Amino acid sequence: MRIITGKAKGVRLATLPGDATRPTSERVKEAIFSSLQFDLEGRRALDLFAGSGQLGLEALSRGAVSCTFIDAAPEAIAVVKENAKKTGFFSDCKYLISDYRSYLRKAGKGEGFSLIFIDPPYALDAVADAVLRILAAKVAKPGCLLVCESGSPDLLAKLGDAADKFDVQKEARYGITHITLLRYKGEEDEEGEKT
Repeated sequence: MRIITGKAKGVRLATLPGDATRPTSERVKEAIFSSLQFDLEGRRALDLFAGSGQLGLEALSRGAVSCTFIDAAPEAIAVVKENAKKTGFFSDCKYLISDYRSYLRKAGKGEGFSLIFIDPPYALDAVADAVLRILAAKVAKPGCLLVCESGSPDLLAKLGDAADKFDVQKEARYGITHITLLRYKGEEDEEGEKT
């Protein structure tokens, strides 16, 4: 597993031992980032199920300015920190041992992310729940890109009416992996301003 391109191109990343964490395959990662490649500069990223941190670190390598890594497993955050040091992005990152629900319950509106990776273990089937909690926590800025990776093809159906808050940029399947790339439209406040 390595950084594909950008400032840290070719840097090999450490992974977590065992099969509790399933890293995104090189093929899927290349597909995700070829869709995002011209839209990463200056974005503030959130890697909500960080694992080894490869998605957030790839985004940093390609021009994102910061990334917050969240994972419930302390050993995952330790690997993320190791990889952030290897790639030279350690000081551009925040690291938090937390499950996604707790993090989003406590996250303030001021967080303001413009790129969010949602790649939970497939068995959790947590992508739709995470998207709904992101909306409730108001941490996504208008125009925020949500990169959703799951083992199930019916994300939009699971979002119900909330699906209308997004433009679908891409839907694709790679083996058992389903990728949905959403762009958050934002919500209008009482004055009609996007928030």
